[in-house]
Amino acid sequence: MNTAQSAVVTGATGGIGEAIARRLAATGRSVVLVGRDAARLSAVLRRIRDVVPDADLRAELADLSLLRQVRALADRLDPTGIDIVISNAAVVAPLADHTSEGIQRTVATNHLAPYLLLRSLGESLAATGRSARLVVVGASPAALRRLPVNLDDPGLADEARIGVPPSFRPFVAYGRTKNMNAMFVYSLARRLAGSGVTVNGAHPGIIRNTGLGRESARGLLRAFAWTQWVNPLLPGPEAGADTPVWLATSPEPDGVTGRFFVRRREVRTAPHTTDPARLDRLWDISAALTGLPA
Repeated sequence: MNTAQSAVVTGATGGIGEAIARRLAATGRSVVLVGRDAARLSAVLRRIRDVVPDADLRAELADLSLLRQVRALADRLDPTGIDIVISNAAVVAPLADHTSEGIQRTVATNHLAPYLLLRSLGESLAATGRSARLVVVGASPAALRRLPVNLDDPGLADEARIGVPPSFRPFVAYGRTKNMNAMFVYSLARRLAGSGVTVNGAHPGIIRNTGLGRESARGLLRAFAWTQWVNPLLPGPEAGADTPVWLATSPEPDGVTGRFFVRRREVRTAPHTTDPARLDRLWDISAALTGLPA
């Protein structure tokens, strides 16, 4: 494996994650694809090699909803051989769906997993003095302005306080975790400033064929969601991969950190995602939940 230039991509077994991994492989980098299903990982390796025959690929099996597996993944990855990490994995799970570790699955997968993995790798990379780019795939800042994270209930234990019909609650919860992603980007970037490790967020756009939330949608929301998943007018995963890959590989954002991008342009996220006191509180909550020092 070429340790000089290697990338890690989570949620790489389909959709945007697969497109990101394929484009990175086409640059000649070694690419580590992280997924939770061995059969799907084998299939995506074959698909990428069909397009990039000389691709240097490695599969890493990990269920990112389980923090013990995220820790084990971080331990297996050699930070001295990594210059890119793209956190793309995300789910929309019913609010009652909790992992065997007792954490609501959407929160565990969408926020705590990237917090634990990227913080661990980012701090290790900073300690080695290597330059690296960490990218978190988020969601539309405009759409999320009205979904501030409830820091009194980060684990989404109180469904009634979400304040929408039950069938819509999983998607509101998803939106809150995407705001957590933006808050994490700013917090980690501040802590790694000056180290050579940059941290940025990216909205991939509204993309068809991602399958996100297909199992969780109910009622009218399910009908709406299906129109998004199959809508031929929406761009496909390749378009969704563009901004994350640009952030990870292009010279233009070199040295840029703690920013959020849409269509390769920096945008501002909601004030509730940038308030220093809120950022520090979420950081401390996340550290406690993942077992890391605050």
